[in-house]
Parts: sequence; structure tokens; C-alpha cells
Amino acid sequence: MRAPAAGAAKPDGVLSVFDAVTIMVGLVVGVGIFKTPSIVAANVGSEWSFILVWVAGGLVTLVGALCYAELSAAHPHAGGEYHFLSRAYGRPVAMLFGWARCTVIQTGAIAGVAFMLGDYVAQLFPLGPYGAAIYAALAVCIFTGINVVGTAEGKSLQVAVTLIEIAALAAVILFGLFGAPDGGAAPVPAAAPETTALGVAMIFVLLTYGGWNEAAYLTGELRDAPRNIARVLTLGTLILVTLYTLANLALLSILGLDGLRGSEAVAADMMRRVAGPAGEVIVTLAVVVAAVSTLNATIFTGARVFYAMAQDLSVMRWMAIWNGRGKNPANGQIAQAAIALALIAMGAVTRDGFKAMVDYTAPVFWGFLLLVGVALFVLRRRYPGRELPYRVPLYPFTPILFCLTCSYMLYASIAHTGVAALAGLAVLALGTPILLFTRKAGDDAATAAPHTDIARGNDYPR
Repeated sequence: MRAPAAGAAKPDGVLSVFDAVTIMVGLVVGVGIFKTPSIVAANVGSEWSFILVWVAGGLVTLVGALCYAELSAAHPHAGGEYHFLSRAYGRPVAMLFGWARCTVIQTGAIAGVAFMLGDYVAQLFPLGPYGAAIYAALAVCIFTGINVVGTAEGKSLQVAVTLIEIAALAAVILFGLFGAPDGGAAPVPAAAPETTALGVAMIFVLLTYGGWNEAAYLTGELRDAPRNIARVLTLGTLILVTLYTLANLALLSILGLDGLRGSEAVAADMMRRVAGPAGEVIVTLAVVVAAVSTLNATIFTGARVFYAMAQDLSVMRWMAIWNGRGKNPANGQIAQAAIALALIAMGAVTRDGFKAMVDYTAPVFWGFLLLVGVALFVLRRRYPGRELPYRVPLYPFTPILFCLTCSYMLYASIAHTGVAALAGLAVLALGTPILLFTRKAGDDAATAAPHTDIARGNDYPR
């Protein structure tokens, strides 16, 4: 397929601030909030520390969002982090990130969320031992198809499921804060941990907040991105912190800390105590909607890096075509789905496909997130006189805190994960020939000619 010619379709401003905030919230508010509170409770020593660790996770997320706001406002582009890394370190590092995102980070996240959706659907409509994997594969195909049809269709679906998802989570919050237990059997309390492990608790809290950085991939299609991206990231993060804090207060008020520690499904146990069996149905539907929301939003943003990477690598030119009718990188979305399906097949042979995908992606994700944080310092130093549409507050302390957090999470994701993490690092290593190819092609940013910003048509020196 031919490379895109001059004047070919490009990303344009089709997303409003509301659209982008909705997509961001839909990316983050997923199945994690229905799984991780019991793990967090098992690693804290008191009810106050349980709530504080969620607030602290929200503050860390806000710090990261503010750093991304400066980078995204200064360099709006459909390639998001790929674009930041290319400007800061040159195309070879960006190429390696693109490879990691295409084969590990984003596709692994898609496969993991699809497995979670498949697990719940398989409970309602069992299909045998591989039922979850079959439903996961079908979900990837269906939602990729919707997004290939057009950005408008993918956006409309996202707005609908996110609003339903928030309404369901709000119901859980209201029942928990204002309902009264019916006196039924509570979850069997687990023994309090001999030593608390706030670091482990924070790992799962930040996993639950994960996905906010995907907003960077919307700047190529966000109206007036330099001015609006900071609003998107700040508003989205504040909504997330509010929802998660209230949800955990609701869980704590009904189950207590010991009840949370002994629960396998915290939201279902809480709703059963305040609303009976009907409450369990509400939670099950909420989890399915949450998984649909996260999966669709992850597919929506993920293929943008395929498009950006293909601009710089001749062997991927067929993915450098922006579908003018659908207003999306349709070829990139198809390639993304193919890789995600391969990972689903790999996860199907493990004991827990969702956990395997979390382990597979975590070290590579946090390693590159650390590089993005450092990129903020590199780009400020490289262009000291450049006017920035948005500046991160309390520089340099804010990005330093973000980088320290990423460093710790990188360590923890290697120390506390299984064999799948090594598989993710091995796949990353398999992408190193891309670096050699790029250097031989003379595409390093240090020697490249001024580059045109694909998303906005502005010339910036690399």
C-alpha cells in the first residue's frame, strides 16, 4: 500500500474537552476498582491509612498528569508519548518505545482487559475451559470493528458506556454511604497482616489509577490542544480521585477493614449486605460495563502510536495512512487487534490470563513512563527560550516526584511479578534491531532536518 501523499488525510480537531475527559475517565475507571481494594486493605494497618493511600495515589496521578499536560500542550500530536520521546532522545528511542507499545504495553493492556470481560461473561454464559479467552477475542474484534468504522462511532460508544459506568459506580457509592447492612453474613475477616506494606498497597492503587497517560494520544484530535489538554488531564484526574475515594469510603463503611481483607469480591459483598441478591446483579453489570468502557477506550487510543511510528519507518508505511472517511488510523487498529489476539492466545494457556497480562506489561510500562518524565527536563533544557502554552507547577519538584515514583514502580514491578514480566522484557529486547535500522537510515533526531508536526502542521526543530 502506498505511503500517504502530501495533502492526504490527517488528524483534525474532532474531540471536545468533554469528549476527551470522558475517554480519559473511561480508560481509568475500569475493573480495577472492583478487584484491588481487598489487596490494598491487606497491606495497610488502619482504616485511615487505607483511605489515605487512595488519596496519595490520586495525588501521584495528578503529579503525572500535570507533567504530561506540559509535554502535550507544547507538542500536540496523535503519537503522544512516542512524539515526546522522539523530540527528547531521538527517533531510535522513540522507535523502541513504539515497538514496546505495539507488542507489550498497549496490546497487553487490551488483552488483559479483554480477559477480565471474558471472565465475567463466561460466568453468565459458560463455554468451557477456554470460554474467557473466546469471549476476550470476540470483544477485541467487535470493538476494533466499531473503531475502524469511524472515530465518531468509537467516541459515541465511549461516551455512552462511560456515563453508564459512572452511574453504576455512583450507585455503589450511594448504597455504601447511605445504606444500612441487612444483618446478613459478612465476609469472614482475614487476619491482620503482621507487618504492613504500604509500598505493595501503592502498587495496586496506582494500577487502579492506570491509564490516565493515554490522554496524551488525543492531542492530535483535540480542539485547541495546547490550551485544552491541561484542562482534560486536570479535570479527568480530579474526577477519578473523587470517585475512587468515595467508592472506598463506601466499601469501608459497610464491610470494615477486616471485611475488606477477607472479601474476594468487595463490591458484590457490600451490595449483597445492603441490597440483597439484586445488589449483586448491579455490581456484575457494573463490572461488565467497566470492562467494556476500558477496552473500547484502550483500543481507541492505542493505534495512534502505530500511525506515528509508521511515519518514521519505511517498512510500516502501510500503517501511516489516516483514514479520511473514518477519521482514524484504521490500518493501525487492525494491526493492534492482531497482536492483541496473539497475546490472548498466549494468556489462554496460563492459569490467570488477566494477571499474566499485568505482569507482562508492568516493567516495560514503568520504564518508559520514567523516560517520559525525564524528557520534560531534557526538552526544557534543549529549548530554554521556547514559550510553553502550559508549565507544570512547582518545577522542578513536581517532575522529580513523578520520576521517583516511576523509578520505584519499575523496581517493584520487576521484584513482585512472575515469569510473564520476563517475557515482556524479552519481547522489548527483540525490538532492538529497530534501533540499528534507524541509525543506519540516518534518522536520528540529532541529525534530522526540521520535522513537521503531523498533527498540527507546525515546524519544530528536533
